[in-house]
Amino acid sequence: MKNNFLCHLKNFTRLTFVFLLFSVFFTAKLDAQEVVDKTIVTVSDGVRTELITYSDLLWQIALQPNTPLAPPSSQDLKIALQVVINQRLFALEAERLPRATPSESEIDAKIKEVLAYFPSTAEFEKRLKIVGFSSVKDENFQRLMAQRVAIDKYLDFRFRSFAVITAEEENRYYREIFVPDFRKRFPGLLLPSLDEKRAEINQILMEDKVAGDIEDFLDDAKRRAVIVPLSEV
Repeated sequence: MKNNFLCHLKNFTRLTFVFLLFSVFFTAKLDAQEVVDKTIVTVSDGVRTELITYSDLLWQIALQPNTPLAPPSSQDLKIALQVVINQRLFALEAERLPRATPSESEIDAKIKEVLAYFPSTAEFEKRLKIVGFSSVKDENFQRLMAQRVAIDKYLDFRFRSFAVITAEEENRYYREIFVPDFRKRFPGLLLPSLDEKRAEINQILMEDKVAGDIEDFLDDAKRRAVIVPLSEV
């Protein structure tokens, strides 16, 4: 149960909380063909408007392991578009709050987190070069990672810092989920007590609650925002 949930959460995090906010126009080369950048969607909260370009989608796909880039499929572009729309909605909300500039160490830590999904730095940089970055030291890539750090901080403040798990919720999870699952998978073994598993259960419930709160936020933000498609992908 725990492994399934953490796997689902990791996929959700990779697909929902990945990389945003830096949008410039450039010409990328894919499979020896020149692709001229274009605006795909605009996202507005009534005060500010964010442009989502084709290059933004390529950057998103480049950061997703095992996703073809030369050329990207229509399905992968559509998935990337939804991820970037979510990111821009978070960005518009984050703009309302004062925030400190991410430090160099925080940016480096975020890059290491991304690199952990790839076989090597060299393999990852091959993907970066396809979409217009020279390396992980590229100034524009560093800026992209800095903006990702800023969004992570906003998410922690907006959702995680206010999430509370009660003792009753821990007890219910232990009785209704942990105990049946443990007995099914490990018949005959001594059942761990609630106190022994409390910290682990609290973490699972916390991540579940945060993920649910984020999904609710995105549903509400999409109802309030003006999202205008301009080009097909």
